[in-house]
Amino acid sequence: MARARGDSLEHELISAGGASLRMHWNKGVARRRIEEGHWDVVVLQEQSTLPVKNAARMHENVRLFIEPIESAGAKPALYLTWARRNAPGAQQLITDAYRSIARETGALLIPAGVAWEHFQRQHPTPVLHDRDLSHPTPAGSYLAACVCFAVLFGQSPVGLEADIPGVSERELRLLQEAATAI
Repeated sequence: MARARGDSLEHELISAGGASLRMHWNKGVARRRIEEGHWDVVVLQEQSTLPVKNAARMHENVRLFIEPIESAGAKPALYLTWARRNAPGAQQLITDAYRSIARETGALLIPAGVAWEHFQRQHPTPVLHDRDLSHPTPAGSYLAACVCFAVLFGQSPVGLEADIPGVSERELRLLQEAATAI
């Protein structure tokens, strides 16, 4: 998306399935890369159920990273995730947890879960959740990427060409528009 708009994006992913931010902090790899890197933005995503189960703990975990990110000259950003398909009521808890810590810390907020919630209320297809009811389908990943692009680059993804298997041009346009409607 960035390249299509004449921008560039360099990124590095540090992840471990099911890991909380606290686990990443304790392991030390993410903290070292933040301190070593020349990042503009560092995006943090908490383990998917922690904002619902223990928002206070999630906030503690985010706070661990804020000072190192800012000391390295980067802006912290929080990737607000989506509720599991079989627990849509959890979205409000997830949203509230991310919004409150973003306000407290001044972090950017990437509201992918909010975009998912709005999209699913209005459109039965494409389906955003994979069969496990948690992870994204290609369409769900694309919507999240559109939200990231809109927040990080301050530009609308509407009109960008994309080829997402199983997603029609009409659906791509709806996903792009959903990313900018929140």
